[in-house]
Amino acid sequence: MEEGRIAMSQKERDRLKVMSTVLDGKRTQAEAARLLKRSVRQVRRLQRKLELQGDPAIVHKLRARPSNHRIDPAHREGVLAQYRARLLGFGPTFAAEKLRQMGLPVAVRTLRDWLLAEGLWQRQRRRDKHRRRRERRPCRGELVQADGSHHDWLEGRGPRMVLLVMIDDATSETLARFYPAETTEAYMDLLGRYIRRYGRMLAIYADGDSVFQAQDRHRDDPQPQLTQFGRALQELDIELIHAGSPQAKGRVERFNGTAQDRLVKELRLADASTLSAANCVLEDAFLPWFNRQCTVTPESPNDAHRRLHTSMDLEAILSIQATRQLANDYTIRFQNRIYQLLPPAWPGLRGGKVVVEKRLDGSLHLRFKGRYLAYQVVTPAKERGGRQEAGAPPPHPWSLPHGQTPARECNKRGSAVGTAEPRAVRPATGRSGRTPAEPYPPGGARSLPARRDRRPAPDHPWRKGFAHATAHP
Repeated sequence: MEEGRIAMSQKERDRLKVMSTVLDGKRTQAEAARLLKRSVRQVRRLQRKLELQGDPAIVHKLRARPSNHRIDPAHREGVLAQYRARLLGFGPTFAAEKLRQMGLPVAVRTLRDWLLAEGLWQRQRRRDKHRRRRERRPCRGELVQADGSHHDWLEGRGPRMVLLVMIDDATSETLARFYPAETTEAYMDLLGRYIRRYGRMLAIYADGDSVFQAQDRHRDDPQPQLTQFGRALQELDIELIHAGSPQAKGRVERFNGTAQDRLVKELRLADASTLSAANCVLEDAFLPWFNRQCTVTPESPNDAHRRLHTSMDLEAILSIQATRQLANDYTIRFQNRIYQLLPPAWPGLRGGKVVVEKRLDGSLHLRFKGRYLAYQVVTPAKERGGRQEAGAPPPHPWSLPHGQTPARECNKRGSAVGTAEPRAVRPATGRSGRTPAEPYPPGGARSLPARRDRRPAPDHPWRKGFAHATAHP
């Protein structure tokens, strides 16, 4: 304030102008009270101050003085020091929660002003986008949104992970878990956890990821091929709805944004560096907070979740399934391994279709018409460390093309072969060439089986005429 000048606000200047007319006798105290929206008693008291002190009496006495209700500067410095040390990058709301847990309570707006003044936080202006908001489903369990969030959750302290999320559309109640990758097995595991806790939902709302939608199909195909996850939903009587854009499943996308901010910092405070440690923080700290603070009450009190039917084997449904045809020796091949079925042999089993179930716990089950079969793995000879004794059987001479004979023909039917070099081999005509021909007979035998005469006997009925056949019915 310069000498001879008094700093006043516009409100104080307007008040002084009205009161100057009261001092000059040109305006009554009642009229000034009406203009200033004060009582006559207040105007009278202000008039006495002006008569004694002059124009400075109109200025508030606390100007340029600290407030009597201000926060202790030592507390402010302690809060900012703790924020710089451990909470750098936290938003005002989240930081205020953590500071309260550390014994440094501070209001969110106060902390925000402090951070802005120190340059530790910047205003985040959000531009409004005109979108038509889809109404929530009225019942809990009517629709569940599913998605995966790829992010550096551990900030370089551990392996890369993906957060798989299932969030209820009516209440925003969420179930989530960390997995090494966004795979079919991971989604099946999360779906199994959801069903065991809440029951079967009516529908799942997901994007066009290869887990939910087959990629090698035509857009106009009326019956697209089902994925393994789609087949499991079909067996569980759960509808699969594909989202056309990320904004269509905005509820789960907003959860991912919240998790990528708050959950990352929760993991940092817990010093989590492994997948199991991250899941512990997620289940013990973040999800309880989110389901307590960020959920809403549904429009309808009814619950649309359904219990599992007695005919539904959840472990079998949530498995990777493949169909194999059983060979004549009751074996199947799956993932470059041979499986030998054990007795009993059920009707229609040989040559039939067997469903192979590779379950989430790593076990393998073979199912035929609703019945599970016993089996054992056939270990190849090279894995056993031994030599394969049995070889490929020799071709029959009649089955060979013209001009092709075994290694040495026999002079007389059923006679022994003159020499064992070279032995007869299976012809490679029409074969893929991946499996080489093997020597036969096994065990070092040197004789070939006797050739059977395929012609009918002289007294066979086929050799008799039609008249003879009708004369003797």
